[in-house]
Amino acid sequence: MNQATLHQLKVFEAAARHGSFTRAAEELFLTQPTVSMQIKQLTKSVGLPLFEQVGKRLYLTEAGRELFATCRQIFETIAQFEMKVADLKGLKQGQLRLAVVTTAKFFIPRLLGPFCQLYPGIDISLQVTNHEQLLDRMTSNLDDLYIMTQIPDNLDVNVQVFLENPLVVLAPANHPLVGEKDVPIERLNGEAFIMREPGSGTRRAVQKLLDEHKVQVKVKLELGSNEAIKQAIAGGLGISVLSRHTLIPDTGNEVTVLDIQHFPIRRNWYIVHPSGKQLSIVARTYLEYLVDAVKQFSDGSSIHELEKIEPVSMAMTP
Repeated sequence: MNQATLHQLKVFEAAARHGSFTRAAEELFLTQPTVSMQIKQLTKSVGLPLFEQVGKRLYLTEAGRELFATCRQIFETIAQFEMKVADLKGLKQGQLRLAVVTTAKFFIPRLLGPFCQLYPGIDISLQVTNHEQLLDRMTSNLDDLYIMTQIPDNLDVNVQVFLENPLVVLAPANHPLVGEKDVPIERLNGEAFIMREPGSGTRRAVQKLLDEHKVQVKVKLELGSNEAIKQAIAGGLGISVLSRHTLIPDTGNEVTVLDIQHFPIRRNWYIVHPSGKQLSIVARTYLEYLVDAVKQFSDGSSIHELEKIEPVSMAMTP
């Protein structure tokens, strides 16, 4: 391993994470032959095969898995060192890796803006995915902070509530229930419904409420995009339940909120990270920024108000 270089380890880590030399090359802006050559040289330094190919799929060997875990530790240590040195120099720089569930993309970028104005030297990576894939990323320790609406049951995590996330019933503007007040939930029986994809936290919350009240809807579509669901609603394909935050940006007059009993489903947004993880200076500062930003307002669910946050300088402390 004395012959191994940091560049080779970065190439290997990307290839192992993606399970593909091609995708690793795309991420690192390298050619596939270059990736193959770096892996070959690293394999020679280790003295054992790092990958094995079964059919068209690429798998890590036992040595590969050990090296993959070691790479994660090495890169985390280097990142911590770089940020501590930057802090000692009085420079606010480093990297912030965020992973959020799909609905959060409607407001998290707006809250990143003022933070980026405060610390222009910080590079931000934002991954948007569903709940199950977010848990996979957390298990693999790919990010600094995770923003979600459902706390994982089987993982030891630190959790901070920072915003309400009400789920409401959305319908086309010409739906028969539009304008009615306090509509019994049973009137949703037999309604054409557009659901989020399996694995979505929103879908689980909606299905739980429907089951509790023995309401059966007709699932006409399953879509993995909130934007696609809103377009399907506007097109008259059915109704759905989404976070009120998905109405930002404004969807015009094509989609409206129905006044249905037991809605909105009260949920919260959480900032989560594994309990054993040592947060970087940048990650701790962003966590404090989010929490303090929401505290400026008495109604934590008012995303319109949150967009008006004025940046307030915060000290990064090691």
